[in-house]
Amino acid sequence: MYRFESRVRYSEVSCEGTLTIEALLNYFQDVSTFQSEDLGVGVEYLAGFHMAWVLSSWQIQVNRYPKLGEKIVVATFPYEFKGFFGMRNFLLMTEAEEVLACANTMWTLLDTEKMVPTKPTEEMLQKYVLEERYPMDYRGRKIAIPDNGSKQPAVPVTKEYLDTNFHVNNGQYVRIAKMYLPDRVSVKQLRAEYRKSAVLGDVFYPVLYANDGNYVVSLNDKDQKAYAVVEFTLA
Repeated sequence: MYRFESRVRYSEVSCEGTLTIEALLNYFQDVSTFQSEDLGVGVEYLAGFHMAWVLSSWQIQVNRYPKLGEKIVVATFPYEFKGFFGMRNFLLMTEAEEVLACANTMWTLLDTEKMVPTKPTEEMLQKYVLEERYPMDYRGRKIAIPDNGSKQPAVPVTKEYLDTNFHVNNGQYVRIAKMYLPDRVSVKQLRAEYRKSAVLGDVFYPVLYANDGNYVVSLNDKDQKAYAVVEFTLA
């Protein structure tokens, strides 16, 4: 298991003084990036082979949000490679290893020249040590879109949303979707399904679906086809 230690910063907390769900997602994204960089199979390595890992789905379950200033441990490990798919777990813990949150992800390795999925190199398969899948309540990758949603104002994709692949960063979809939740609510589970990448100049046309503590936000293109679908289950 790869891990790093940190402390909850003021810039990462909500008005309640606890870590936000988007900051939690960023910690998870960072720890997997750190592991790949430390193993020598990170961003520059992938670029040399015209490859990039593209996230297909998130599932995050939260037991407790850490408070401002609390010391935390962020951990990750891959548990399966299957063709061009990679599966990875994440943990957010206290120094005493109380599990504050856990997550499951599925990634697709993409050939960035041909824009088709491709298999990992032998070096990648050797360097990533697989571990046992974390025992959490696994849900399906696909998120069903309910009926009778309400359309929200359009959101243009600007430069600050982009990552090193010049696509909208995974966490930005969640941050935008969260804007449509009621004020001062606590998310106990997040699921995100990424269907196609948005780039600079694209426009999101969000649609909100609300039903008894569950909120689904579909970030659509002008033809109402989803770039990403995000589901929030409230505590």
